[in-house]
Amino acid sequence: MKVLFDINHPAHVHFFRNPIQLLKDTGHEVIVTSRDKDVTLDLLEELGIPNLKLSVAKQGGFFSLLAELLQRVFALSRVVRANKPDVMASIGGTFIAHAGFLTRTQSLVFYDTENAKLQNLITYPLATRVIVPDCYSAWLPRSSERYRGYHELSYLHPSYFSPDESIAKVNGFDDLRDNFIVRVVSWQANHDIGEEGWTPELLLSVVEHLAQRGKVHLVAEGEVPAALTPYLYQGNTSELHHVMARCRLFVGESATMASECAVLGVPAIYAAHTSRGYIVEQQDRYGLVRDMPDFSENTLIETVGEMLQLSSQDYQRKRQVLLEECIDVAAYVVDRISIAAEKSL
Repeated sequence: MKVLFDINHPAHVHFFRNPIQLLKDTGHEVIVTSRDKDVTLDLLEELGIPNLKLSVAKQGGFFSLLAELLQRVFALSRVVRANKPDVMASIGGTFIAHAGFLTRTQSLVFYDTENAKLQNLITYPLATRVIVPDCYSAWLPRSSERYRGYHELSYLHPSYFSPDESIAKVNGFDDLRDNFIVRVVSWQANHDIGEEGWTPELLLSVVEHLAQRGKVHLVAEGEVPAALTPYLYQGNTSELHHVMARCRLFVGESATMASECAVLGVPAIYAAHTSRGYIVEQQDRYGLVRDMPDFSENTLIETVGEMLQLSSQDYQRKRQVLLEECIDVAAYVVDRISIAAEKSL
């Protein structure tokens, strides 16, 4: 079996890293195509995953994204025709859905972001199959299925990841005080069109408030005010999860990192104007996330105090309930790929 994985974002590297290894371990051939966005290529290199870069992420709005779509679909189609994979897999899947339609190659789209309405509209009808978590709350095509879990359990499930305090310390964790993760994003993805993030003033206020309580690890896309540079995370990108797992709290506008913390048993405050089905479920079902589509400096700081009222042990117990109710997502991904490949033979 020959499988092509199209990687377009750092989170996609993590999602597919274990399925890639599981397939290689059982003798299957894997091809990885990549997109130069943020630390995606750095992560692939750190993890030793050979890849073929097909495009650089565009900035500048709708028309820049459209130009990249056309360029990348053309480049990906050439790779597919040259290598003839049995099946392609990707998160979001716009590129593989279009390339798969043009080359008559099966495409499996894994996704969990409901507000990417335009992307989903031009992707889902062309995909062979769309695969989403149970908590996904938007429209789906008939060729779709659901599973009990979250993307983040493909790489942070206990079967694949065990937090290592020695690795965390090497990457900046301070075991003598509480540690906090703060995350801000660039809002340049296709599902972010029309969205705005935190102001520099709000970020500075939150970081300074948390710094009074412990050590802050700021993870940011793009530049931050000079006053915040001492707080920037300086460790290896591929080892950040070891630091996250030891933190007392996450505060930020990244739904992915909020969910990562939730499945690690670290309480998370997700402060962004658009929510996700998985964030809502992790709040309402497990009490591991606080979803804040409407927020201010005062409400954020008040919520920090509220989330810290429970102990780390309380949140670990909540995490255990989550793990008991969810599946091994990496094994599930491999299973769906294998079934699709059999149909193409």
